[in-house]
Amino acid sequence: MNKRILDLLSETRPEFDFSESSDFISEGLLDSFDIVQLVTLLDAEFGISIDGMDILPENFCSVNTIISLLNKNRV
Repeated sequence: MNKRILDLLSETRPEFDFSESSDFISEGLLDSFDIVQLVTLLDAEFGISIDGMDILPENFCSVNTIISLLNKNRV
């Protein structure tokens, strides 16, 4: 799952190497528009619908926080 998430992140912002980052938000790799795009990609890829209440920057800081979000949404 890590690889697929990294692939989706690269689709969102191909100019960055997300595998080298410890916090996508604080390092400026993702902004609010990127998060919305990423939510759309995650929903489509994993056949889920991420709850709007979960679309918070802290849920998109790292691959691990994204995996936790996906697990919460039953992936």
